[in-house]
Amino acid sequence: MSSSQKNAVIVGWGHTPFGKLPDRSLEQLIVEAGREALASAGIDGGDVDAVWLGHFNSGMVADAFASSMILGVDEKLRFKPAIRCENACASGAAALYSAIDAVESGRVRVALVVGAEKMTQLDTATVTHALGGASYQREESELSFPAIFARYAKAYGERFGDPGEAMARIAVKNHANAMANPLAQMHKPLTLEFCRTVSARNPMIADPLKVSDCSLISDGAAAIVIAHRDLIADFPRAVAFRAVEQVNDLLPLSRKDLAAFEGPKRAFAQAYAAAGITVDDLDFAEVHDCFTIAELLSVEAMGLAPPGGGREVVCEGQTERGGRLPINLSGGLKAKGHPVGATGVSMHVLAARQLVGAAGEMQIESPSLGACFNMGGGAIANCVSVLERLK
Repeated sequence: MSSSQKNAVIVGWGHTPFGKLPDRSLEQLIVEAGREALASAGIDGGDVDAVWLGHFNSGMVADAFASSMILGVDEKLRFKPAIRCENACASGAAALYSAIDAVESGRVRVALVVGAEKMTQLDTATVTHALGGASYQREESELSFPAIFARYAKAYGERFGDPGEAMARIAVKNHANAMANPLAQMHKPLTLEFCRTVSARNPMIADPLKVSDCSLISDGAAAIVIAHRDLIADFPRAVAFRAVEQVNDLLPLSRKDLAAFEGPKRAFAQAYAAAGITVDDLDFAEVHDCFTIAELLSVEAMGLAPPGGGREVVCEGQTERGGRLPINLSGGLKAKGHPVGATGVSMHVLAARQLVGAAGEMQIESPSLGACFNMGGGAIANCVSVLERLK
């Protein structure tokens, strides 16, 4: 056992399909994922000390006070503490990290964490406006998130050269990976030529980002059971955290070097140091590809390439299945889907499944270490975990 491992371990998980789910309300999504997680761990609500919900909302549903919806997972959860965590698109990681801290403190022995979002009942313009609440309103209230990440892409292009080819290849890769994920929203492969080209089916959203560069509007939920390491004999499987690191950067875009992606870079560096590893020790990673430029910048932030070198790494296929470091075997936010509050929890569920050999067609051979990078806003809240199988 590494001395850097935490006492909080993953012992169960659940995951709904991601996509347009008109037959499931926010509460139904929460309950479905939570029940699957408890069943996976082989426990009931009476064994859980507290629950956490990751949920951004920002007006997308009327349920502004949704934490106790988790109590519907099991009647024995009634009267247990319930907390909602919001940290933009890193709301899922915020809930998970809060539960980990509670277990590490000794105050909680078993925690249930659910991340959930209901988005598709709204039109695109309304969702875009709601998500825009995660930007710096004093300066950026008129910017959509595609427009915000278009600024990242332009800054990258001005410093290092056109990222368009690499961005297109990232979209193709992630759609191909999603074909092996039965829970993914999009089971539709894309060609490189389609992703390179502006067309009626692939219009420009915010130059240089086309539809094929943007993540999806999604419904969905994911859930994790966290327990203290002393209890792992009671569970069939356990996945340990070698590192759990969060770095927050300044909110205004105007105060950052957009091509440097400094917050994510620092989060990865801190996670590697805490875990006692380098990027070369990882077997796979799930990263926050809200836009294809975000994955390209993440390739550099995680140390697979120096600044400006990510394009070559991507175009050589190093991040594809079978490459040096497979990224987003799930399809990522780009094709798996991005129900905002669920995303960070979903990454950890799918990483845990990889590590215990339960990832189905997504499975790679004998992985030992995996990383998750969940990001809130324009590289504001940057959460990096390193996971390994314990049992």
